[in-house]
Amino acid sequence: MSSPLRLLTGCFLIAVTSCTAAGPQRSALPYAAESSVVGTAGQHIQHVVVMVQENRTFDMIFAGYPRANSKLSGYNSKHQLVHLAPIDFTDKRGDIGHAWNLSVRSYDNGKMDEFDKNFISLTNKPAHDYPYSYLKRSEVQPYWAMAQGYVLADHMFPTEFGSSFTGHQDLIAGTTEVSATSSVADNPTQQPWGCGAPSGTVTNLVVEPAGGKGLGTWEYDKGPRPCYTHVTLANELDAKNVSWKYYAPAIGTDAGGTLWSAFSAIEAVYHGPGWKNVVSPPQTILTDVRNGTLPAVSWVIPDFVNSDHPGAQSPTGPSWVASVVNAIGKSRYWDSTAIVVVWDNYGGWYDNVPPPQLDYVGLAIRVPCLIVSSYARHGVVDHTQYEFGSILKTIEQIFGLPSMGTSDARAAGMLGAFDFTRGPRTFVPIPATYSTEFFLNQPASGLPPDND
Repeated sequence: MSSPLRLLTGCFLIAVTSCTAAGPQRSALPYAAESSVVGTAGQHIQHVVVMVQENRTFDMIFAGYPRANSKLSGYNSKHQLVHLAPIDFTDKRGDIGHAWNLSVRSYDNGKMDEFDKNFISLTNKPAHDYPYSYLKRSEVQPYWAMAQGYVLADHMFPTEFGSSFTGHQDLIAGTTEVSATSSVADNPTQQPWGCGAPSGTVTNLVVEPAGGKGLGTWEYDKGPRPCYTHVTLANELDAKNVSWKYYAPAIGTDAGGTLWSAFSAIEAVYHGPGWKNVVSPPQTILTDVRNGTLPAVSWVIPDFVNSDHPGAQSPTGPSWVASVVNAIGKSRYWDSTAIVVVWDNYGGWYDNVPPPQLDYVGLAIRVPCLIVSSYARHGVVDHTQYEFGSILKTIEQIFGLPSMGTSDARAAGMLGAFDFTRGPRTFVPIPATYSTEFFLNQPASGLPPDND
């Protein structure tokens, strides 16, 4: 990251209406306009829920969405125009490679034309035109309904290229920096990821080039054990007595299974009192809403089968997100909650928008982002350049927290997507194939949402 990583001493909810896509389009508001509501936001929003899904690009979920920067075709490495093919969640070809080096190759210095050089993880065979796909609208209708009723951000970029582990770290800390010139890349070599990893577990590194310009050099297995001492948003929340929870799935089927949580890799949380805030299963957020115990800030990580991950070959992800939105929308929390839905990385799939390069780790290939709240603007496509640090910054603005000095410091906040000059909107449920009760009764898969 461009800002030094601060070290510890010693070591949003979406309410959605189902309506048409018609509505005002918001270009990127000047930062002054966004900053003018910072002092007001905390008077209206007391709860932020961040729902994290897996491995999809913007073009894959919102291909052809009105007024958004989305395409139904793209170029391959032979400079041939490829029309995106419609697929289902249950497509049996599964996941596509998307590690640091593969992501950078797909990006191809902004030409966005080498996605066909990736490989299919299940078979290790060339992906060819498979990455040039989009999910049928019938598969992702809950997401479209949320976009039509609230705010769809079409320029959200992960902080850095690569896989899920680093994406999830960036969603709690805004960085994976381990020195002034190097950052962790991709996933640890063994599960479970984090401080509980087996002996000998390491990571990959990205090293800043000499002179500090351009993307870094990827160094395989040269990174440290995945147990870090860097500051996370949890430190800032705890210091101000703002409640938080991280709703995480368990790996394994035993009652005390290891939790798949970004905070597993944060030593002060994993070995400290903050670990009580990491709870499982993810469906606990539904009962917390019903019981009136929703914390001020929540991260919600899905079970593998509800994650949108291509390897899951499961269609339940959009309904899972809708179930949480609907639970909040029907509760006393609706008028005071903001939800952000985001995907952790591009998953190897085609996207047409070249990510801006802000430092040696990224920004990375674009992912979808939805902003839902009773105060969110109606049916807006927001073209503001966001990154994962934007989510952190928005939480800091709402709760009056200091900046961590990582990507949150440079990122645009998301408060311009809200209108606090009017009263809260009445909630209209999001139509979904699978109900809230389905998820409350769903057995845990015991599988990590992502392992590559």
